[in-house]
Amino acid sequence: MSITVFLLLATTVAIAAFIQGAVGVGFALICAPVISLIDPGLLPVSLLILMLPLNIYLAWRERPALDSNGTLWITVGRTAGALVGVWIISRISAHDLNLFIGASTIAAAVATLCAPTFAPGRNALITAGAVTGITETATGIGGPALAMVFQHYRAPALRSTIALCFAIGEALSLMLLSFTGQITSGRFVSALLLVPPVILGAFVSQHVHQRLNSKVLRISVMAFAIVSGAAILYQTLK
Repeated sequence: MSITVFLLLATTVAIAAFIQGAVGVGFALICAPVISLIDPGLLPVSLLILMLPLNIYLAWRERPALDSNGTLWITVGRTAGALVGVWIISRISAHDLNLFIGASTIAAAVATLCAPTFAPGRNALITAGAVTGITETATGIGGPALAMVFQHYRAPALRSTIALCFAIGEALSLMLLSFTGQITSGRFVSALLLVPPVILGAFVSQHVHQRLNSKVLRISVMAFAIVSGAAILYQTLK
């Protein structure tokens, strides 16, 4: 990995960690398209490794607002979805995976922006967990499905609950991916090198997350995701 590439990735993950810490979602939507354009081989393993400590920290930071019941049902669906995600990775080529990443990024962002107001029940939570398990294990992107079901929670509850759901799911996905040989030493080292920028972004978010306009940031993240997803599709299909 060249210095230029490292600095670009480090800047990307720092910004993404800041936004995730402030809004509750956005890390994967920002990082996955950029990583896919630079080095698709790092997905989804490196992304999952980076998100695990970030989400453990965010869940702990706002633990008093955590929705434990929602986390339980999300995890039930997430476990089943992760198995499907592993199957997808073992069956499709890098070209097709890029197409899947680009299309799922755009679809997820649009769906999140257009989702109507509703109070999620058990079935909605299990479904969101299953979708998250599939997309996050296969591509590293899992936030939009959770953002849809939790988007009308109070900000601290949204951030802490989504973070805990992510952390549990990411640990499960990494365990399953290790069984299929997807976690190599190169991918692991690449992820470790990018942990400090993640810490920096999360640290900055700790001091400003209560003062930011979450709605504006959320819309900005989704707009970036749509543009990035389109760029991946263009790069893959041209």
